[in-house]
Order: sequence, then C-alpha cells, then structure tokens
Amino acid sequence: MRYLLLILGFLLIIGCTQTETTENETIEQVQENETIVPGDTVIYHPTSLPTELVQPEDLTYLGAFRLPGPSGGSNWEYSGYAATYYPDGDPSGTDDYPGSLFAIGHDHHQQISEISIPAPIISDNIEDLNTATTLQPFTDVTGGMYGYLEIPRAGLEYLPAQGSQTTGKLYFAWGQHFEFEAVPTHGWCETDLSNPQIAGPWYLDGYSNYATNDYLFEIPADWAGVNTPGQRLATGRFRDGLWSGRGPALFAYGPWNDGNPPLPNSTIESLTTLLLYGTQLPGVAELETDTSMAMNGFSEADEWSGGAWLTSDNKSAVIFVGTKGLGNTWYGYSNGVTYPTSGDPNEVYPDVPDWPHNERGWWSEDIEAQIIFFDPADLAAVANGEKERYEPQPYAILNIDDYFFDPGFDYEKGKRYLVGAAAFDRANSFLYVFERLADEDKSVIHVWKVE
Repeated sequence: MRYLLLILGFLLIIGCTQTETTENETIEQVQENETIVPGDTVIYHPTSLPTELVQPEDLTYLGAFRLPGPSGGSNWEYSGYAATYYPDGDPSGTDDYPGSLFAIGHDHHQQISEISIPAPIISDNIEDLNTATTLQPFTDVTGGMYGYLEIPRAGLEYLPAQGSQTTGKLYFAWGQHFEFEAVPTHGWCETDLSNPQIAGPWYLDGYSNYATNDYLFEIPADWAGVNTPGQRLATGRFRDGLWSGRGPALFAYGPWNDGNPPLPNSTIESLTTLLLYGTQLPGVAELETDTSMAMNGFSEADEWSGGAWLTSDNKSAVIFVGTKGLGNTWYGYSNGVTYPTSGDPNEVYPDVPDWPHNERGWWSEDIEAQIIFFDPADLAAVANGEKERYEPQPYAILNIDDYFFDPGFDYEKGKRYLVGAAAFDRANSFLYVFERLADEDKSVIHVWKVE
C-alpha cells in the first residue's frame, strides 16, 4: 500500500509538471512580445513597442468643427484648456468619427461638458463648419473643492478601468497661475456628469504645482508596461517664465496604485519623471534651472497648453501643442514696456499702459501655433535612469498657423495664446486640437489624422 501511494504521488508530480509546461507554452503563444504572469498582469517587452517616429508630414489635416451653445451652468466662450476623447461616447453618432469629447468650457466657470464629434470641414469660413451637439450639459463636477481659481490651469483625460476599478474614469487636474504653496490638485470622477462621484484631490509626491497640474494624457499600455508599470497617465505643466523650468514638465503616475480611490488630500507616490527642465528643491515652488537644462528654442513667453501620445501602426510620438513666442521676449506689457524683475527696491516701476496693453506678463514680438514632437525612446531613457530629465529635445516642429482661423496676437480681444488642449482618439488616430477665441469668443476644434 505504501509503495502504491508513492507511485501515485510520483505520477501526480509528473502530471503537474506537464500541466505547468503546457500552460507556459500557451502563455508564450498569447502574443510573441508579451508575458502573462500570475494575476493576469501583462508585462510588455521592448520589442513590442513602435520603432518609428511620427513625423509632421504624417499628420493629414481634415478640417474643423464648431462648438455648441450654452448648456447647464456654462458655455464655450474663453474655453479650450482641457479636453479628452471618450471612445464609448455618442453611440448613435457617425461611424466615421465615433466617440465623443469631454472638455472644460468658460475659463471663469471651469465646468465640464460632453459633446459629439461632427465631420470636420476644411474651409476659410467658420460658417461652413459643422457644429457639435451637447451630450451632457456643463456641470461642476468638483463640488467646489478647489475654491476660486485665478487664471485657472486644468487637465482632463479618460481611461478605461485600471487596477481594481470597475468603471472607466475621467482623470483631472486643477490649479491656477500663482501657487506659492503646495495644494492637492489631481483627482478622478465618473463619466456620468450628473453623478460624478468625485475622488480626490491628491498631491503628486515631491513636485511643485508649477510642474504638475495642467495637461493630462494617456500613456499607451505597451510603453507603460515596459517603462512605467502601473502608471498610465502623463501629467505636467509649462508655466511662462522660469518657474516650471525651461521646457514642458512631464510625469507618469497611476493613482489607483495608492488606493481605490486614494484618500482625499493624500499623496500619490506612484510617480516617474519623464521630462523636467530644472531641479525641484524640497519645499520650493519655483524650480531651479539654468541654460544647461533648457529645451531647444525655449522662450519665457512660450505656452505649452496640451499634449498627447500619438500612435499609429509602428509609429509613435509624444507631442505638446501650444503657442510659441518668437523674436525678443520681455516681462512687462504687450506694447514693449518692460517691468523690473530684479527685486531691487530702488528699481523704477513704469506706469501701467492704457488698454489694451495693460496686462502684465511675459510677451514676445510675435507668436506661432505649434506642435512639437518628442521621441518616446528618449522619455524611456529618462524613466530608466539612462538620460537626465532635461536631455530629451524635440526632433520636429509643425507650424499650424495656416490651419487656424485667427493666428497671431489680438490685443483688443485679449488673445495672446492661440492653442488650447489636445485630445487623441488612439483607435482611429484622430488628433483634436482647440484653437482658442477663433469663433468670436468661442473655441474651434481642428482635426488631424495620423497616417
């Protein structure tokens, strides 16, 4: 009997070994460039990543469309600083442009609305354009938790369910122009704006708000799996002047790693630096930076207001959209009057010029609407400690002024920044970019196809 049990045990071990081998072989057959580990976690290998770069000539312009009228508690005037594509939106919409867009409307209200995506039209006449329809009216999803924001900054991105979540979320970041003390900025909510079930706000560990709380966009799963496991969101900010460094900052994070949801006012520790053209000193709002840490072509008057991680077949690129300052740059007023920045109490301060040149800030001789392109491999090198955070440089620049309805300064209209947010439909390779103050006081949305 004892020998019979030993034989049965031996056969059982062989059977388990054979089963394990068969399972491993099946795992290898799932996808050549992926490994599945216990818990159904997919670990991507570098060979699964795109190997070519999206070039400016790969973007085919398809036209633009207009935004709808007021709804809920806001409207689309002075809008355009945060937006995201929602693949499950507008199920009754067209097959050519599926899904919807969530975006923030009027700067003073900071409310979110969901709109349809009509077919874009190429025309010099705004009246020829199709107009989006409102799917969910403007709503204050924050419940006032940020209070009043002076010159707000915001980011917005949709992701399907992550980690232990059961539903996809709208991720957001809110802040303002001056933030001398660290405050919590990031959070998430549901896509049903009538019942947003907001979570947050949270701090991002160790970094100034001047570098973190503006644009938001998705990191592709395969790239994140290799370089920032569990961190599928890219967030950052470029603040005019030097306070956020000499180029756009970018961090990968995944709040679901710190709780479902993390507690309000807690700190998100799952964070990886991808770009930072300066040095963060503990407890200091302004980054320390010098010319050795500058993005090529940096100007204090730049405004990088949106971003996206483009992918199409075997090509990819990380882009920022914004307004590039050209020519001489100065701090002061738009008519060329400079304002002292040395801090010397004996400096002579000029009189404030008459309207429309009475807004103080960083100015330049001219401006241009641009898309700048970064190599994701450079960001991977930063994430893996192979490059300094300020070493990556744009490999290409696309001037999009020719597609815009009203490029250049318009001092009387208060127009100094041309570009707002960007949103990307990864499944169909459509890039949506907001042109601010183009349709009188409303934004217009331009569309490109990444070929």
